[in-house]
Amino acid sequence: MHTRSIWRFWKGRKCTFALSGRENGEGGGLLRGKDRISFAGYGGRLLARPVSPHSAMNGTTTASALDRSLPLCFLLLLTGPGAAQTNDTNEVAERIRQVEHGLHGEGVDDSTFTIQDRMRFYGVNGISVAVIDDFQIVWAKGYGYADLGEQREMTSRTRFEPGSISKSLNAVGILRLYQQGDVDLYADINDYLSTWKFPYDSVSEGKPITSAQLLSHTAGVSIYGFPGYERGSALPSITDILNGTPPANTGAVRSQTAPGPSSSYSGGGTLVLQQLLMDVSKLPYAQFMAENVLGPLGMTQSFYDQPPTPDQDHDLATGYGSDGKEVPGKYYIYPEQAAAGLWTTPEDLAKYVLEMQLAVQGRSARVLDQHMARLHLTPYGDEHAALGTFVQTRNGETYFFHDASNKGFLGLYMAGTSNGKGAVMFVNSDDGRILLELLNSIAGAYGWKGFEAAGQRMATPKEE
Repeated sequence: MHTRSIWRFWKGRKCTFALSGRENGEGGGLLRGKDRISFAGYGGRLLARPVSPHSAMNGTTTASALDRSLPLCFLLLLTGPGAAQTNDTNEVAERIRQVEHGLHGEGVDDSTFTIQDRMRFYGVNGISVAVIDDFQIVWAKGYGYADLGEQREMTSRTRFEPGSISKSLNAVGILRLYQQGDVDLYADINDYLSTWKFPYDSVSEGKPITSAQLLSHTAGVSIYGFPGYERGSALPSITDILNGTPPANTGAVRSQTAPGPSSSYSGGGTLVLQQLLMDVSKLPYAQFMAENVLGPLGMTQSFYDQPPTPDQDHDLATGYGSDGKEVPGKYYIYPEQAAAGLWTTPEDLAKYVLEMQLAVQGRSARVLDQHMARLHLTPYGDEHAALGTFVQTRNGETYFFHDASNKGFLGLYMAGTSNGKGAVMFVNSDDGRILLELLNSIAGAYGWKGFEAAGQRMATPKEE
């Protein structure tokens, strides 16, 4: 069975995590095999998400040569209503140049490298990125190949299946139900589940599990992540997966500890919320999310349908293992939609990120009002786990983030709650170390607080 697990442990302000040597599935995480990353000055966790969010699609696309050994990269300089007044595109171009030439890793030396250099170093076929600055999406760009065999180039419109980032948008859907008075976040989930009931046992110590606990991974529920299913294979129902019955390829979702303040990451808990959302709304999950979350956010290139429908089966990136081999069938199917089923682009996901930045300040309420947005980005129970996101503070700035891992794909978003800065990055590979180098480069080029000194940067592992 293909599963990935991340071991998290804390040493003061420093977090180190590692993946097991098994093949990966959904569940978050940016490393492969026994590699480790140490986050100097990192107080949270990384698990293994210029234009307004509703006008980003008014942009234009231009291509520029990336490298003779790689295809053209596609750059979206975003303009239109609500866009930054940047008639001088040279400033944007210079920032992009700084980002593209500012990567470095401990595995080599202290020199800086281009993004092309590091793609070759890690054997990565394609990367896509979107950058937020001054509360605006300022640019989005694709590098390399969406599909190497087809020689199909990566563009800013190429869709990825980035795994656990799905949980952040799922949280927005649950919070919207709470905002509408349809669900109480702090009530027993069995008050709202009808198709299936959570089977309490002695492990839960008689304590009810709530939606807030499931969103913050403090419910003590089992099943870290989901490995997915090859295209064409038998797919289980949600009830099959919750009960761990064939053709489900994971165990039953059950209590493994009593619900409480400590956080233990659980994709299984998110699947329970998927069933709860469907039972309350009386709608298929993908339809509810399209109508109540993705649509209002302007995420027109995103969907939760699993598998993708025939009219959606285009502009999809092909996933690759860390050995460079193509994922069987190009991508896996994840019926666990809330936990791992989102298909999206960095630019589209940046619309969600930007909307949350604006909503917490009371400047927008396209999906969640200010109170709900603050709940979404505020730790609950655990010091760093919020309701669908994770948070950390660097030099006085609070950042919210989530990373992701599906078979052949990895991703990461990170953004400040008050500084109007952020980034979304996806790679079609099981090796995502380059994303941390790219994040450091973006943070440096755009002056993110807490990333100024070398010791504050997120460090990639040395080559053995």
